Amino acid sequence: MINNTFSNKSHSKKFGKLQLKAGASFRNITPEEAHFLFGYPFVERMSAGVHDPLLSSALYLSDGKEEVLFISNDVIYVSKDTVFRIRQAVFEKKGIPVSNIMIAATHTHSGPVTVDCVISENDPIVPKVNKDYLRYMEKKTIEAAFQAIENAVSAEIAFVTGDTTGVGTNRHNPAGAKDMEAPAMVVRNSENKKYIASMLVCSMHPTILHEDSQLYSSDFPCFVREKLQQELLGTNCPVIYFTGTAGNQSPRHVAKSNTFEEARRLGAIVADAVLSELTENTIYSSEQAIRTLHTKADLPKRKFPAAEWAQQHRDEAKKRFKELKKSSESPQETRTAEVDWFGAEELLFLAQKAQSCLLDEAYKSCLPVEIQIVGIGGWRFIAWPGEIFVEYGLKLKALYKNISLITYANGELQGYITTKEAVDKGFYEAGNSLFDYRSGEILIKKTIDLLKQLNR
Repeated sequence: MINNTFSNKSHSKKFGKLQLKAGASFRNITPEEAHFLFGYPFVERMSAGVHDPLLSSALYLSDGKEEVLFISNDVIYVSKDTVFRIRQAVFEKKGIPVSNIMIAATHTHSGPVTVDCVISENDPIVPKVNKDYLRYMEKKTIEAAFQAIENAVSAEIAFVTGDTTGVGTNRHNPAGAKDMEAPAMVVRNSENKKYIASMLVCSMHPTILHEDSQLYSSDFPCFVREKLQQELLGTNCPVIYFTGTAGNQSPRHVAKSNTFEEARRLGAIVADAVLSELTENTIYSSEQAIRTLHTKADLPKRKFPAAEWAQQHRDEAKKRFKELKKSSESPQETRTAEVDWFGAEELLFLAQKAQSCLLDEAYKSCLPVEIQIVGIGGWRFIAWPGEIFVEYGLKLKALYKNISLITYANGELQGYITTKEAVDKGFYEAGNSLFDYRSGEILIKKTIDLLKQLNR
């Protein structure tokens, strides 16, 4: 049986009394010019302004012996190359080991293109990455990291887990697998009790804003930050927001509209879930040992169907969408059929590419994948790249207490890691996945191996 408890004791005995320090900062990474807003296939969306600034938010922690850096960027993906450059800059200037730096995307669909996805080659509307913007984003991210480190003071931490029921569901079946837990870490100055930062993980796609929105925005995470700041943390206190196993999780079945007002409502659900757990009895402690481990793994490439089959599948999906568009009274049903058609289009394109052996560069950009674990006190924050179906996160949480999976981290996988059911049923996510669904089990096994090492 797997040991599902964690302890600080061995670390404390080895290093003596812990001296926790923390610092946080953020920088505005919103483009200074108009960009294509990336996230919805076959839809032309050029930015026409800013609703809320896209941010790079950083949290630095040190226990006196080990130091770590958490960074969250309001973009759709971060590539391995971007992660490498940011890590190197921080290591060279501040000495933090690259393996101790976690960099993830919140996955907003209202920001610029940051990764050239192979499936976008089939979409004439999607432009290539603007390298000038990429340099700008990386520069600002490095600035946020440096400032977080320089802001470090004596600190104490509290951990809570909120219930975000109402923010969304399984996008294919509202009664299906979902994870409504939102683990949060609240950090404050141990001397004057002023808040330094909050870090939280929510397993839900930030996709309230759809094709008709032309403003830069982090979507509902903006309003999570805003409410936490207004009701607890204070103005401009950094909130490091991460997205968990949200591959098949969406607000689709709970959203009343695709507006900023609705994004505010859902953001309030997440913020209130955290705030309701923070009471006068919440325990803050500076006795929080930090430990890190990471490894790399190869994932099995997907075996694509014959292009002829994929074309027939595409035609059937398109036909179903058109029929539902005329006859269905459910916008959720119609939307699901539409994205399934998008997935079928992408599957056909990938099947043709695979048949011609033209996917090698895409695989090269993703592999090997990195699995990273940062232990803070009794909690373990696990970073995986890619868009991961929630079933894999739930499986790990059934084995271990006090763990949180952060996805879209330290690279990307050009799409989803799905389940066998998603493949068999022809779900949208399975249509554009480059990797075999068994990749999820490989990630779990490798992660369990690391957790066992960390617990020794």
